[in-house]
Amino acid sequence: MMARFRTDCIERPLRICFQLLGHFVGSHPWLFCVTPLILSACLGSGFYLLKHRMSNNIEEQFTPVDGRAKLERKYIQETFPGNDSMFSPLRLSTDGNYATLVATSDENILTVEAIQDILHLDLRVRSMVVQFDNQEFEYVDVCAEVMGSCTSNDILDIIQYNANNIDTVNLTFPWHYSDFRSYALYLSLGSVTLCNESSVVESAKAIQLHYYLHEDNKTKTDLWLESFILFVSNASSASIQVSYSTSTSMQWEFEKSPASVVYLFSITYAIAITFSITSCWRLDNVRTKVWVAACGVLSTGLAVLSGFGALLLLDQPFVMTVASCPFMILGIGLDDMFIMISCWQRTRVLDSVPDRLADTYRDAAVSITVTTLTDALALFLGYNSPFGSVRSFCLYAGISVCFCYLYSITFLGACMALNGKREAENKHWFSCAKIPEDLPSSNSRASSICCVGGNYDRMTEKEETEPMSHIFERFYGPFLTHKLVKACVFVIYACYLAVGVYGCFTLKEGLDIKNLALDDSYIISYYNDQRQHFSQYSCNVMVAVKQPLLYWDEVERRRLHSCISKFESLSFVSSTSAWFLSFQRYANATNLNVSSREAFQTRLRPFLELHPMFKQDINTTTDNEIQASRFFIQTLHRTAEENMMTTLRRTAEDCPVVLLVFHPAFIYFDQYTAILDNTVQTILVAVVVMLVVSLVLIPSPLCSLWVAFAICSVIVGVAGFMALWGVNLDSISMINLVMCIGFSVDFSAHISYSFVSSPKSDVNEKATDALARLGYPILQGALSTILGVMVLSTSGSYIFRTFFKIVFLVITFGLLHGLLFIPVFLTLFGACGKWCKGPN
Repeated sequence: MMARFRTDCIERPLRICFQLLGHFVGSHPWLFCVTPLILSACLGSGFYLLKHRMSNNIEEQFTPVDGRAKLERKYIQETFPGNDSMFSPLRLSTDGNYATLVATSDENILTVEAIQDILHLDLRVRSMVVQFDNQEFEYVDVCAEVMGSCTSNDILDIIQYNANNIDTVNLTFPWHYSDFRSYALYLSLGSVTLCNESSVVESAKAIQLHYYLHEDNKTKTDLWLESFILFVSNASSASIQVSYSTSTSMQWEFEKSPASVVYLFSITYAIAITFSITSCWRLDNVRTKVWVAACGVLSTGLAVLSGFGALLLLDQPFVMTVASCPFMILGIGLDDMFIMISCWQRTRVLDSVPDRLADTYRDAAVSITVTTLTDALALFLGYNSPFGSVRSFCLYAGISVCFCYLYSITFLGACMALNGKREAENKHWFSCAKIPEDLPSSNSRASSICCVGGNYDRMTEKEETEPMSHIFERFYGPFLTHKLVKACVFVIYACYLAVGVYGCFTLKEGLDIKNLALDDSYIISYYNDQRQHFSQYSCNVMVAVKQPLLYWDEVERRRLHSCISKFESLSFVSSTSAWFLSFQRYANATNLNVSSREAFQTRLRPFLELHPMFKQDINTTTDNEIQASRFFIQTLHRTAEENMMTTLRRTAEDCPVVLLVFHPAFIYFDQYTAILDNTVQTILVAVVVMLVVSLVLIPSPLCSLWVAFAICSVIVGVAGFMALWGVNLDSISMINLVMCIGFSVDFSAHISYSFVSSPKSDVNEKATDALARLGYPILQGALSTILGVMVLSTSGSYIFRTFFKIVFLVITFGLLHGLLFIPVFLTLFGACGKWCKGPN
């Protein structure tokens, strides 16, 4: 019964309004041609502010804005402020300010020759001279200090900066004990082999050195880091290979990505213009749509110029991910252009230009309005994302889509009207000279090809049908509606859906931070060495005790120890280090009684003087009451990062003591807790919104349901196949999935609307008629979009390659649904039924 109802209360008035608009634009083409150019020029002035609006901070843009770890970090910074004179990497609440290098060897790196090369490299790094404000400075002038001395590297301290000592020192792993000191050797040695299941080190393949800097003069330390990168990149040795990075390397490398694709924009638009002109070319020198195609590409460029410029003038941050917007806008704009050209060619040639444009707008109105609304709404819904990069992309893309729509019905329509006037006067497309429809038979064939034009079908008074549209009508449509072919289509769809669902179950979450850098970046080698040689141990997580405790009371200590036991029972927790455990061992070793408040506080002071680093782990009131403290748990790489973080948080919540777990890396791990839920929520809301739009604008509820079905089907396919193509679900792919929601409806909406608008009575004939009308424009739009983003497949940036992969999947699967699945499903399920009579 649903198929009997028609919901054209919005669709019919919209068609009438567009018909009136088309007539007005056709009557005043220069007004609608010049005004968008002036508006674009004015709004485009915002690009002068681009440099000031750039916002590419990785933490701000690629981590949840309201992430839990950011609140936890704020608590840590307020409760345990750092001490510049007692620097401790373990106690940093941020990534810190540092340079690091990893020296590797295919064999054992613990040889005199290799250690000598490492010591020589270390000496040159520490003695490197850098210029700043006409003054020279070295590492010692900017280094982070511990009791007046620069922080050092444990492995070099152990051998006392003498390579020959490497043969005499018995290194133990993961901890080395010497001269009443303990060294966390797992931070310095990688790929370690132990002797006969003991803790004595037999060999290792990697040594990592760190150079920590203070953070009071960023300009100065950045200069030192730049010099470090330049120096180490040119350092060479026969016995070791060196990879390197700094605390700012990822940010600097990430900011290089936009420049790496600038040249691709010119290639893309050149390809788009070439394809558009080629696909719109006619042998008829009057009816050819060369200028309309060129103006269609120009219209998308004006949309990007206006959309971006307007937001830059409104002080909206510009994130690097926005750079992929023009590729998407180009596809949407050309899709609308092909639809409008197709509708123009179905108008009566002998009608006036305003009347022809009015009929064009009437027929194209709903199709381009549905696709624009769905694209724009999907993007604006994506603006609710917790990721800054997604918000920025969705805002810029959404506004640009609106401008693209505006310019399609104004500027492009005006260009079509001007081109129509040329056609009405039977003028040549290039010379604009009036030419005859036919030449005498005595003229050469070349003259007939170049100097004649203006033919049309005398029976229908319309332009002659394009060969591709003829193929869709005479061959493809009847072929697709054959019973056996329909059965095959069902089998193909079942296979597609099965592979897509399987891929969804293999989809991985999270953004690998190294993917933000270009493929040829030096930090890729560093991350690879880290993963290969130092992957056994993971984060050293700080655990804050947020409530006052009676640390001298046996019952209170048991409560706290029970929490530590819960942490240590986890498979990925290696060990615990805590000031109160060390103090208890100190008291036991010296036979001190610390079981009362007075004794505890009295004995604690000399202990902290012996171990001043622990002072940073205790927050006391003015009367020496401990109101908060912290300890540390070392984790292992035995589980996924997101699982490690969430398990530690759950364990802390289950403890009888109020605890908080934190590590600077949790800022980035928080994406795992937000990305899946937010993506699913955005997609579900968007599908509902798309369904409402379709119900309002497509005069058949059941057809609208098929459009919603197509959206879900395409999204499942894209999510599944992108997983099989090696793309994770992260903020980058989420941007593209949000865009996918809008793109996925385009082709299916075109076909569904054309199906329900067809005057044919038989469902097979309706499907064939819909394909004949819009099959070729849909194919043109799909190919133009794929060609537009194809150049991104050669990009050295993961961000732009991911954009290409997902857009390629979206357009491919959208095309399959629009030209294969949906037409067959509409006929098989009697969508819109034989009672649906198309408008006259």
